[in-house]
Amino acid sequence: MVVVEATDVVKEYESGETVRALKGVNFEIEAGEFVAIVGPSGSGKSTLLNLVGLLDTPTSGTVRVAGEDIEDHSDRERTSVRKSVVGFVFQSYYLIPTLTALENVVVPCLLDRNPAEAEQRAVDLLERVGLGDRLDHYPDELSGGQKQRVAIARSLINEPDVLLTDEPTGNLDRETGERVLDEFDRVTDEGVAVVTVTHDEYVASFADRVLHLVDGELGTDAPSVEAVGGGVFE
Repeated sequence: MVVVEATDVVKEYESGETVRALKGVNFEIEAGEFVAIVGPSGSGKSTLLNLVGLLDTPTSGTVRVAGEDIEDHSDRERTSVRKSVVGFVFQSYYLIPTLTALENVVVPCLLDRNPAEAEQRAVDLLERVGLGDRLDHYPDELSGGQKQRVAIARSLINEPDVLLTDEPTGNLDRETGERVLDEFDRVTDEGVAVVTVTHDEYVASFADRVLHLVDGELGTDAPSVEAVGGGVFE
């Protein structure tokens, strides 16, 4: 099943002159697929991630996520759709320092009608990522890898169709980064699509496919080195 579909996507910004960040991008991402988007700084990766994450709309063309085209949605409608179908994991974690690990994971569900159910799901997710003994710890009591795993648990609390990650291992050592990537593999096994923006070829080697974005144009996508049996970008 296709969970992300971009068709002839153009994104332009006005800053005294028209800047075309994306130039007619087309791609599809299947449920349970791990896709890496790579390219130099300024190539349009963050713009593309914002569009897939329903944080922005294209100037022209169509982006559908879990079948939803939110171009004509109000901000409130877009927020509602984003909450139910998209999860985010960022390089800088964005945990709230005054909340425990458990409370940080529950935050996206604060307005839900069943807080006890949300809290139990948060506990289950933290146990799954190996932090069952850190529920009451605050962010400054956690290592970088533990913070990132709290962020992953938080991103999954609403059972999204697609998980978007921006340089998810950029602040981590290799061993801790591998644990995070292993968790992404587990997520895809459950049918969630994972899309990561990265400069790290090692991260890209874990993906099922790599999309190369250069100057707002998407090159031919290809399997990652690991997927076709090669080494880690040797």
